[in-house]
Amino acid sequence: MTTSELPRRNPGARGRTYTPPEPQPGAPSRALRVRAASGREKFMRRSETRQETET
Repeated sequence: MTTSELPRRNPGARGRTYTPPEPQPGAPSRALRVRAASGREKFMRRSETRQETET
């Protein structure tokens, strides 16, 4: 049984690119959420060290 060679397809070859959805009005941007998460981690670490020194 012989099969004809089909051309290889490249993903996105038709010019389609992924664009992230725009945030809704009033919603924080991804960069702001990432920054807030890192600030929360620092806050929690500081509070843990303060609790250890107080007790």
